[in-house]
Amino acid sequence: MNNSKKKKFDKLASVIVYSVGFIGTLILGLIITYVFITGFSLVSWDTITGDSATINTNVYLTEGPAIYQLDNDLDEEVYYSEKWGIGLINSIDREGHKIIEVNYIHPESPFNSALDKNNEDEFGNSIIISVPKKSSIEKVIFDNFSKFSFLTDGAESMIANFESSTEINDLTFQFVGGGIRGSIITTIIIIVLTLILAVPIGIATAIYFNEFSSKSKFTDIIRNLIDVLTGVPSIIYGLLGAAVFVPLLNRVINTSGGSILSGSLTMAVILLPTIIKSTEEALKVIPGDLRNGSLALGANKTQTVFNVVLPNATPGILTGILLGIGRIMGESAALIFAVGAVIKDNVIVTERSSTLAVHIWVIMGGEAPNFQLASAIAIIILIVVFIINIIVKIVASRLQRNMNWS
Repeated sequence: MNNSKKKKFDKLASVIVYSVGFIGTLILGLIITYVFITGFSLVSWDTITGDSATINTNVYLTEGPAIYQLDNDLDEEVYYSEKWGIGLINSIDREGHKIIEVNYIHPESPFNSALDKNNEDEFGNSIIISVPKKSSIEKVIFDNFSKFSFLTDGAESMIANFESSTEINDLTFQFVGGGIRGSIITTIIIIVLTLILAVPIGIATAIYFNEFSSKSKFTDIIRNLIDVLTGVPSIIYGLLGAAVFVPLLNRVINTSGGSILSGSLTMAVILLPTIIKSTEEALKVIPGDLRNGSLALGANKTQTVFNVVLPNATPGILTGILLGIGRIMGESAALIFAVGAVIKDNVIVTERSSTLAVHIWVIMGGEAPNFQLASAIAIIILIVVFIINIIVKIVASRLQRNMNWS
């Protein structure tokens, strides 16, 4: 092949590589753009810290209407009933559904002393509760069950019914759910437990293979098996967790079915090959002169490895740990088997729960997938991974500056 043909071939190869890279980047950019456009409106502190469960209850009022004049002006979008002292707005809940939200309750409004039909005290009397702000009104029945107002009517129509009525027989309101606090806590716990299990074992194994073991068929077979494990589909590991770790923990600590602990054990097995390979590659790039210099100064093999080689390999090891954290946050198939897919607010390590990725899987299932909330959770995952990435890069770069051999 002459030089002109080589140049044409190289140019064609470059065009193909750049074109494929551009197309891949464009597709990824479009997906991220869609996710942000769809879910950014639901990314809020209330979503992050709120409960996932939506609780309904019914109340009725024993007091009739009066005149509850406002001391301060409300926002323009608030519809206010002077007769009952309640202000409503059309809003959207944490799952992206339209709701009628209680925006204001007058201090003297009878809604501050409503009677709960679903809960009673020890004497069988209905409990007195206050209809809370930011709750959602689903339905109101007026005037001896002769007039009805529903969520679908909108806040303005509902307030008009309040103003034209003299009695409230039943009001159904919700403590709005849709929060992801429990899934965030579950994700953090699984990340911490998984790294506690996988990182020491993975680093120790890599140190043994690269620094202490002699080349033999046995070590070659183990290395090949580790390479194979990195390509095993995660759902297979999920079956391992369901078949081995779940029954084991059921017997040892009396768990019932999947749990955060069984999920952490499963994820530790998944991450071990990644941690081992990344650590081994980080150790390989350390110059041999550093090892020889340490040994020449009188240090033994163990001292050299842990005082010289390992500290200099830390940036590469941190990169492997970062990849592991990203794998944990994005994993769903294995955790569905090993942990379960139960969205909970009260997280206990010996019980089922759901991570952020599994939370997306749950709300996207069924006949009415929630694209908005799923996109909002995806945005939160991307932000967390980005922040962790930045932190690891900063730490790695500072460690890199301290290396006198680079």
